[in-house]
Amino acid sequence: MDMNSPSYPTASANGIATIAALIGDPARANILSALMGGQALTAGELSWHAGVGAPTTSGHLAKLSEAGLLAVERQGRHRYYRLASPDIAQAMESLMALAAAGPHRHRPPGPKDEALRTARTCYDHLAGRLGTALAGSLDNRGLVILGDGGALLTTVGREFLVGLGVVLPDGNDRGANGSRRPLCRVCLDWSERRHHLAGRLGAALLTCSLERGWIARIPDSRAVSITDAGTHAFTTFFGIAPEHMTAK
Repeated sequence: MDMNSPSYPTASANGIATIAALIGDPARANILSALMGGQALTAGELSWHAGVGAPTTSGHLAKLSEAGLLAVERQGRHRYYRLASPDIAQAMESLMALAAAGPHRHRPPGPKDEALRTARTCYDHLAGRLGTALAGSLDNRGLVILGDGGALLTTVGREFLVGLGVVLPDGNDRGANGSRRPLCRVCLDWSERRHHLAGRLGAALLTCSLERGWIARIPDSRAVSITDAGTHAFTTFFGIAPEHMTAK
């Protein structure tokens, strides 16, 4: 069954090593992680997230941009940086899952960690316990069929979401390399070790949740808070249990 999985050109070992070396620097990893919220940030804001000075940040941003990992938008005198494509966010999420499964660093989780685990954005879609619970609910109801690396929106699922007011985009959404972005795909959630929904469907669900006031962005964080209206909506429409929407 075609799960809308895109095909990619084969990368050389040198190419993989080059990208890995770029991401392997802690400051650059922090920069990429900060941009996984889906919002474009200035060099000054990224300098704060990276924990290094402005000149050092400029060098990191230049290297990441030259490698095609970042895109730059200019507005007047300001430059705003964002991830070049959703694929980069998915790669970072997968690396986070590997890091979370590695040896413990004896660092007790803080309030920010728990907020991220409860509900957060992964580029332009929902992640954390809320994101995986949402994907699981749609799958269990036969509205979406989840597969290994891909997902399929069923006819019943499309009708349900459209009836709910979710605006499903057409097939003209294209990535940085000009390829058509899949309607459905899955991302391995680093904190839950389960899949959450990505692709154009995942983005549409996040947009709907923000516009309806079901969730709200938390400043300087990828974490989002779930409002009272959101708790009611996710329980009523998707059957998500309250324990998936509260901090543990």
